[in-house]
Amino acid sequence: MADRISHSHVFLGEGHERNERRTWMVIALCSFMMVAEIAGGLLFGSIGLVADGLHMSTHASALLLAALAYSYARRHADDARFSFGTGKLGDLAGFTSAIVLAMIAVLIGCEALTRLVWPVPVDFAEAIPIAALGLAVNVASVLLLSGSGHDHHHGHGHPHAGHDQDEARDLPTKFGPLTLEIFEDGVPPRFRLCGAGKDLPATKISIETIRSDGARQIFALTARGDYLESVDEVPEPHAFTARVSLPDGEVRDVEFVEHEHAHGATARDNNMRSAIVHVLADATVSLLIIGGLSLGWYFHWTFMDPVAGLVGAVVIATWSFSLVRDTGAILLDMTPDRAMAERVRETIEADGDRLTDLHLWRLGPGHLGAILSVATRRQRGAGYYQSLLGRFRALSHVTVQVQRQGRCRATPVPRRYNADLRKATFRVSARPAQTRVNERRSRWHGR
Repeated sequence: MADRISHSHVFLGEGHERNERRTWMVIALCSFMMVAEIAGGLLFGSIGLVADGLHMSTHASALLLAALAYSYARRHADDARFSFGTGKLGDLAGFTSAIVLAMIAVLIGCEALTRLVWPVPVDFAEAIPIAALGLAVNVASVLLLSGSGHDHHHGHGHPHAGHDQDEARDLPTKFGPLTLEIFEDGVPPRFRLCGAGKDLPATKISIETIRSDGARQIFALTARGDYLESVDEVPEPHAFTARVSLPDGEVRDVEFVEHEHAHGATARDNNMRSAIVHVLADATVSLLIIGGLSLGWYFHWTFMDPVAGLVGAVVIATWSFSLVRDTGAILLDMTPDRAMAERVRETIEADGDRLTDLHLWRLGPGHLGAILSVATRRQRGAGYYQSLLGRFRALSHVTVQVQRQGRCRATPVPRRYNADLRKATFRVSARPAQTRVNERRSRWHGR
């Protein structure tokens, strides 16, 4: 028995279109600088400007890969040929960019080692301004790609960020419909109880939380204009039964369930990450080159230029390895969040059922797929377990298989069958002996 929560196969990241626009903007900036540097170098006879312009063209080409991946994934998001959507296309582009970065690191390292062995004269006065110009372009590119630094989804580091705990719960009461919620929009989480245009007596209403481990806490309320608010903050996690005690002894219970979103690497956009790493790698090399050239110019150390290049190659190789490791794990469908897998197991097995098989993999930034096999002795369908997993907001595509289990009773073998079995066994075992007796008798009479 299998079923699915959702039939949608669009598993793109939260800021997909925004990141696509930013990538094209950086490509336009790099292309403009490329043309300006090459034209200026040819016009003023500066080979350094021409070289930096050609280097900028390779930079723009690498970013073009990320932009095309964004565009293709968006245009083919509903293409039925992609069984699980196009969310992984960004990871594929990130993996490819990481390989390109590794090749660049090798080339820079080889060139730096060559210049350490066979030094080359450096025109410090002309090289430093060109490196500074490249650094400025790279810094502008990083700012364009990252926006304000928080727009793209990195997951949440603090406990209650991103939880949908401000969802309102409606309570039908004698006073009319009331609304209870946990409000935490930029403020510490507190209960809010609103009435349908009625003044609620704060001193006669209280809220008690009852957690699964039996812990209880009573919250007093205070008037805040047209709603009541709890005096104390609501501690994490927000998974409990809220018992609202109203005047005249009326009591209403409301269930709050902790919703879990994608965190860390599960929500990371590796396509944007690869684009930023490309720009940061170029900026790092530019910064190291400026430092090396400045020291070389001041102290007449010609070896500082290749040393700076060698350090930059090591930094780029490290970033490349990290990107290959993360994107490769996603492309090979490794479990992206072992902690979530364990929480899924605990949720399924909390009531005595048994999770016999679990496959968890990433479909796109912030989207996970799951296939579960559950063994149960109760009359429960796939929909029951899907509702249990509803608090895991990152599970965008879930398939559940339910295996019925019961007590197996051995079927007694009929006596007649046992007798026939013994008889058949006897005949089979006795036949070779009788055959040998007959053979001996035939030989005796033949004499």
